[in-house]
Amino acid sequence: MDVATARMRLESMLAELDRSISVLRGDPAGRDRSLADAGADLTDADRTRAMLDAASRQRTAVLAALRRLDDGGYGRCVDCGTLVPEGRLEARPEAARCVQCQSRAERRR
Repeated sequence: MDVATARMRLESMLAELDRSISVLRGDPAGRDRSLADAGADLTDADRTRAMLDAASRQRTAVLAALRRLDDGGYGRCVDCGTLVPEGRLEARPEAARCVQCQSRAERRR
């Protein structure tokens, strides 16, 4: 993927993530709910928190990818330095690792 296309896709992802995070952080205005709905509210809050955490992690990855673009390291694995496959960057423009290093990183979690 060429640098201009990567930058455009990453900046578009960042804008969408910022919109999503803003919506997820918003408080529902003036909802009249009964006490019977308290359990549903907790479930909704847990789901919202999980979505907000995932969006925040992805936003961090997109910002890091934009920094790599600026530094000239975009498309190289941050662990081993090999080229990240083009198909991986097409699917996940924010990818920082080659498939092998990403697999190792996920096993360590």
